Amino acid sequence: MNMSWALVIWLSIGAYAFKMLGFVVVGGRKLPVAISRCLVLIPAALLAALVFNGTFTNGQEIAIDERAIGLGVAIVAAWRKLPLIVVV
Repeated sequence: MNMSWALVIWLSIGAYAFKMLGFVVVGGRKLPVAISRCLVLIPAALLAALVFNGTFTNGQEIAIDERAIGLGVAIVAAWRKLPLIVVV
């Protein structure tokens, strides 16, 4: 086994252990309401960050180009409740 595969395996084990840590720490307990409300917002914030990064950056610098126009058209199409195939 070369070093790359060993690294992939160790990183996989680490990611799995990190995910399981939440189950072990929280267990079956109920989270406080404030934390629950914050956790619900995390997926939307992550998706927005990924879309922003993919749309408004070009390598190492910020760039506004045709991708920004496409995102704007997609936002308007989604706001007008057009079919998903049109939005995408």
